Amino acid sequence: MQPLITIKNIGRKYVIGTEVIHALNSVTLTINKGEFVALMGPSGSGKSTLMNILGCLDTPTKGEYILNGIDVSRMSDNQLAEVRNQEIGFVFQTFNLLPRNTALDNVGLPLIYAGINKHTRIDRARKALQNVGLGDRMDHKPNELSGGQRQRVAVARALINNPSIILADEPTGNLDTKTSIEIMGLLEDIHNKGNTIILVTHEEDIALHAHRIVRMRDGLIEKDAANPNIHTVSRL
Repeated sequence: MQPLITIKNIGRKYVIGTEVIHALNSVTLTINKGEFVALMGPSGSGKSTLMNILGCLDTPTKGEYILNGIDVSRMSDNQLAEVRNQEIGFVFQTFNLLPRNTALDNVGLPLIYAGINKHTRIDRARKALQNVGLGDRMDHKPNELSGGQRQRVAVARALINNPSIILADEPTGNLDTKTSIEIMGLLEDIHNKGNTIILVTHEEDIALHAHRIVRMRDGLIEKDAANPNIHTVSRL
């Protein structure tokens, strides 16, 4: 079976003035459908650059990226935007919710870009919010919700298009310990339903929720190993 994600010899360099910065150096990685992978590494290790490439927010300077059978490494910005909307659900540290919109409208937003009619959008957004335990907060705006509730709205929005992968970038970075545990529990539930999750974090205790941990340093993968604390059950 073909992996969901295959990246081969991916490199990304930035030219700043006369200086060339190699953010990624020939990174090769495969991720299968249904995996829960944590990307870890100190600041400057390349994990954010790799996440931006995996999320089709950036393109590599060299190498190949196949996502769900599509070669996205040579795509234009417009093509990448289409792939992002169809294939990827994002959960960010800062929630990235529109402040004047209700939870329901925020969750339904990706469906507008996908050209889904209003009735269907509302119906799907309602179900998505109920699935994350926010059935009673649909008409609340972000400033009327707690940090944990805002992140649940973001998770519901990430799931609304039934994406191939969920990319969670430091999803607990702005949350207290108790709420962080709740959000990680929610991500585990989503993974148990068959979703593929890539989690970017610098916190060891958060990474330990993943079944596989990829550690980066200096633009390279230093270590890629199964999490020994989790006994994975292979999905047939």
